[in-house]
Amino acid sequence: MSSLQSSTVEPLATLPAQTGGAPLPEWAALGPVLALVAAGLLLLLWDTVFPNRRTNTELSIIAAVGSLAALALSGWYLAAGTGRPATGGAITLFAEAITIDGLALFFTAIVASVTTLVVVASRDYLTDHETPGEFYSLVVLAAAGMALLASASSLATIFVALEMVSLPSYALVAYLKENRGSVEAGLKYFLVGAVSSAIFVFGISLVYAATGSLLLSDVAAAFGDLGDLAGVAGVGVVMMIAGFAFKTASVPVHFWAPEVYEGAPAPVSAFLSSASKAAGFAVAFRVFTEAFHLGGEVTAVGIDWALVFAVLAVVTMTLGNFAAAVQTEVKRMLAYSSIGHAGYALIGLAAISAGGSHNGAVMGASMAHLFVYGFMNTGAFLFIAMVERWGVGRTFEDYAGLGTVAPMASVAMTIFMFSLAGIPPFGGFFSKYFLFAGAVFNGFWWLAAVGALNSVLSLYYYSRVVKAIWIEDPTDALAAVDSRPTALYGAVIVAAVATVVVLPGFGPVIETAEAAATALFG
Repeated sequence: MSSLQSSTVEPLATLPAQTGGAPLPEWAALGPVLALVAAGLLLLLWDTVFPNRRTNTELSIIAAVGSLAALALSGWYLAAGTGRPATGGAITLFAEAITIDGLALFFTAIVASVTTLVVVASRDYLTDHETPGEFYSLVVLAAAGMALLASASSLATIFVALEMVSLPSYALVAYLKENRGSVEAGLKYFLVGAVSSAIFVFGISLVYAATGSLLLSDVAAAFGDLGDLAGVAGVGVVMMIAGFAFKTASVPVHFWAPEVYEGAPAPVSAFLSSASKAAGFAVAFRVFTEAFHLGGEVTAVGIDWALVFAVLAVVTMTLGNFAAAVQTEVKRMLAYSSIGHAGYALIGLAAISAGGSHNGAVMGASMAHLFVYGFMNTGAFLFIAMVERWGVGRTFEDYAGLGTVAPMASVAMTIFMFSLAGIPPFGGFFSKYFLFAGAVFNGFWWLAAVGALNSVLSLYYYSRVVKAIWIEDPTDALAAVDSRPTALYGAVIVAAVATVVVLPGFGPVIETAEAAATALFG
């Protein structure tokens, strides 16, 4: 067990837990997850005990405070060097079923950031709903599952955490019970998710049958001597890749994403396409670097997973961008755009090699891209939530002239679109630059070239939104813009500011991400 300490910041272990000066216990490393769980349970309790006096504002504040607490704890632990090799290494809990390290804390910060924006924006989006308590509790408890997923180092824990995320997500997608599109999207998501979970857990069972363990470290050790069970393990690895592809909305298990994101409430679409995607990549990064090391052991089972992910990255980013380019509705365009960005993030797994000197750099760049993506993609979907609340419409034509009636929000949407396209000086440009540069330095220049070409293509459909908002003549639909939802507006502006402010702060972000990723290859 490692202690929580740092050489550059006051060591966490020496900070008093209360007033007696005793060091924090190791379970305190789960503080971000526990903060989210506590907030979720408090929301359920508040909704039950005070059914007549509860308000949407109170519930939103409770959810936001819990998310901010998780974000603050994650940031504090990262700044203190918790889980880094220089401070004693990762902290393992519950017989090594959970690992708290830089990767876990980094992705928990992403999840907590997105959750905060979503629950704040939902205060206005759900203003007409009679029972918002269940919505907030589902969002926060799903976020707790995502944070646990980032920390899981046992295949059993990974599956349990995955279901902790999936079950609330199904209900959130179908939350608008009187909206046929929402209910239909929830049913589709549930059916596809159930099949995906079955495939994933069957893959886990095959890996367990071949290795005799569910702990990632033990699985890695057993891969060196599988004997006749190598084929069984190989099939298990392939089935687990399929499960991860579903969670990250990657080809070939991507087809659910456009239907679900379009039918779900826009804040839920933001939550799933940003936080849930990040959690999926967090567990994929951990599993394939800790359990299935590249080299002779994995080659013995006949699965070069880095090559598999390289193919998936190319197909996912290309299909997502080409499909987004032909959409007529903005929300559906963003759904396909989310698939394209999953392809970019897959470079973090595709552009690594056995003994590669820049493995940590390329995976860290992928993590940093997911960090920036969390703000710009969430902000874009929350802008759509504002438009949905106004009842303006869904198509590009319906957005015509929005800049004349909602200038601040439209400026924010412009920032999101250009950042998603990778245009300087916004955060998306720098995250893509480091990602593609990492791939080139590690010898995968062709992956970087495909990514760059797809980024150029994406500028076409992102600029369509900007053109409609600022250049095209307003339509009669803008007469519906008769309010300024404060919470939604605030969440959109904060996301835009974060997308811009990340520019001067990108150095610490990429350094933290690369340090966390490099530790996985140590």
